[in-house]
Amino acid sequence: MAAQASCCLSGFQWDGTPTGNEGILANNKTYIAGANQEVAVLVIADLFGWTFVNERLLCDQYAKEVGATVYMPDFFGGEVIDPAVVAEPTRWGEFDLKGFMVRNSKKNRWDEIKECAQALKKKYKRLGVIGYCFGGWSGFRLGSDEYTPRLVDCISTAHPTLLTKEEIAAIDVPVQIIAPEHDRVFTPELKTYARETIPSKNVPFDYQHFPGVQHGFATRGKLEEKGERRSMLRAKRAQVAWMREWLHGED
Repeated sequence: MAAQASCCLSGFQWDGTPTGNEGILANNKTYIAGANQEVAVLVIADLFGWTFVNERLLCDQYAKEVGATVYMPDFFGGEVIDPAVVAEPTRWGEFDLKGFMVRNSKKNRWDEIKECAQALKKKYKRLGVIGYCFGGWSGFRLGSDEYTPRLVDCISTAHPTLLTKEEIAAIDVPVQIIAPEHDRVFTPELKTYARETIPSKNVPFDYQHFPGVQHGFATRGKLEEKGERRSMLRAKRAQVAWMREWLHGED
């Protein structure tokens, strides 16, 4: 749990003012950006949740650059991590990560995640998923071969958490993985398994390696550091391109 805490609770909050609105998707409070009538993207946040400024800013960018209505629901039952924790590792002990993960386990949250995806799939012609950290396993689950017809049309995940080999092996939609070099949660073993297994699934697969950065960089990297900023921009552009390709059919 200590290793998971150091990965999942580290990072920096960015400056900026989100421009979307708050609404309801299924029964979940949701941040909504964009107004496309045919294409939607479901963003599944990391542990900092649906109110975290960084991820709301990313949602705004996805809405504009992908050409989609973007939804980021609260999948943590109203629990919000104090953003001050981001910049103060000495305060991580104030947060009960173990209890949080029990309350927001896969078993406890999967049904509402699926219901949100189903609600969007009924409303829109095309649906993509972008998941960070906690959103990694759920993105793979939404893209599983367990569901016919498919719940979503494509997925992208950055530094996934709680992802299993079984979930990787079940993927059945175009999948993109944004993989930092240093990640104690998305381990070298899981990275190798994904690279070796997914090509056999006969689905489009884009694995992108990001040298020199750590778990959480795509949503909580330090903008003042040139290397991290460049990696964050590269990750965002890659995800935008992936969504455009599979939701709009564009190169």
